[in-house]
Amino acid sequence: MVNQLVLAVTHQTDLASAWRSLVSPNDRIGIKISAAGGELFTTHRDIVNAIVDGLAAAGHSRESIIVWDKSLGGMKEAGYTGGEGYQLKSIPPRDGYDPKAIVSAPFLGNLIWGDFEYVGEKGQVPLLSDTENTSSVSHLSTIVANEVTKIINLPVLSDSVRNGVAGCLYNLTIPNIDNWRRFGAPPDFGASSIPEFYNDPHIGRKVVLNLMDGLLAEYAGGPQSQPNYAFHFATLYASRDPVAIDATALRQLEDWRKKRKLPAIGRTGAHIDIAAQMGLGNSNPAKIEILDVGR
Repeated sequence: MVNQLVLAVTHQTDLASAWRSLVSPNDRIGIKISAAGGELFTTHRDIVNAIVDGLAAAGHSRESIIVWDKSLGGMKEAGYTGGEGYQLKSIPPRDGYDPKAIVSAPFLGNLIWGDFEYVGEKGQVPLLSDTENTSSVSHLSTIVANEVTKIINLPVLSDSVRNGVAGCLYNLTIPNIDNWRRFGAPPDFGASSIPEFYNDPHIGRKVVLNLMDGLLAEYAGGPQSQPNYAFHFATLYASRDPVAIDATALRQLEDWRKKRKLPAIGRTGAHIDIAAQMGLGNSNPAKIEILDVGR
């Protein structure tokens, strides 16, 4: 499935040429998976392995490829062993963020241990007022800011309790910054911030392919594991356009939720349309062409 999609997206006739059209020999390649869902709802390891095989066929060494998410916990539960040949990385608390790679938004967040600017030690209550241990800035992870030059984005097909859809735009922003909790609160729910962060030169310009893992989808309670809200969808979506994938995923999630009499995602997923308005992609279903390459 992965190989068919890569060939279709790149319009190449063989896999090595397809990957060479996306990345160059000098690129430092990062594969951003979603590991928040543990055993069932982490990006499937076979998808990652297929991509790494394709990159290897194009001349990239497995050892140079970074596969990462915020935490390694879900990766291990999902069968990632660290012995696959590529680099398996997480974002260390505090030390995993670049002090110079800053994104700001007009929302104050309460800093906690692990955030770069938090004052205090783990497990201790800092002797500061609430206003002193707050910040309107976030720092990008050193992985996305400095360690990779091209990114392959592998979110899962899942809702997000805080941000509507844990899709392509979400997967490269919220899990890659500190002081992120402020972007899951009303009234904005990250609607303005997520597109702005994705548009940062450290992120959006590096993305060469978005591939959403919908083999097992989750339509409520995500991106953490909620097996009661799982659907065996057996589908992968691939595109260079992250907004088109997210908009397609949102419509599918809303359909499943409606059938099961769950509240609509609604404005918590507003960042998708905002991203389209910013020119990051297309969210209009009338302008999205879905090609089925699996039949």
